[in-house]
Amino acid sequence: MKKTLTTLVCLMAAVAAFAQGTVNFANLVGTALNTPVFHNDGTTRLAGNTFMAELLGGSSAGSLSSIGTTPFLPAGPGAGYFLGGTRVITGVNEGALAFIQIRAWDTARGASYALAFASGAPDAWGSSGIFSVTTGAPNGSPPTTPATLVGLTSFQLNPVPEPSTFALAGLGAAALLLFRRRK
Repeated sequence: MKKTLTTLVCLMAAVAAFAQGTVNFANLVGTALNTPVFHNDGTTRLAGNTFMAELLGGSSAGSLSSIGTTPFLPAGPGAGYFLGGTRVITGVNEGALAFIQIRAWDTARGASYALAFASGAPDAWGSSGIFSVTTGAPNGSPPTTPATLVGLTSFQLNPVPEPSTFALAGLGAAALLLFRRRK
């Protein structure tokens, strides 16, 4: 009996040591969270499975890694929203602070966020700011539900690229040199 009890205690300690915090990977949660994602016009909401949302999480703002992806809901009342379910934030204990970022992209511009970003196309990718939440503790005492992403704010996909300041300065300098040589 003593050996069984010792084994059980050790097993419970091992499970508790590997307990990871959880979040609800959604941007619409009752009245607690309502943060749709928009196209670059700032008014049209993303809709359908051609748009994907990605959850990044970690124990610090500099340690974010991909946790999972989910498509956006279809057009209509679900436009602008994603419901990715409960996700475990690897490396963050239950009830601990996790740093989160949400990224979105158009899969017609790239199969992943990185490819959509690399395309340079307007309205192809976008991301939220990094925010923090206290994770849920489903195995805690008492257990808690997955954390709602309460720090998330609405964001939009990248706008039409504007010329950079340096490119404009370079064009201006080239024009000045051109006119100076003509005199």
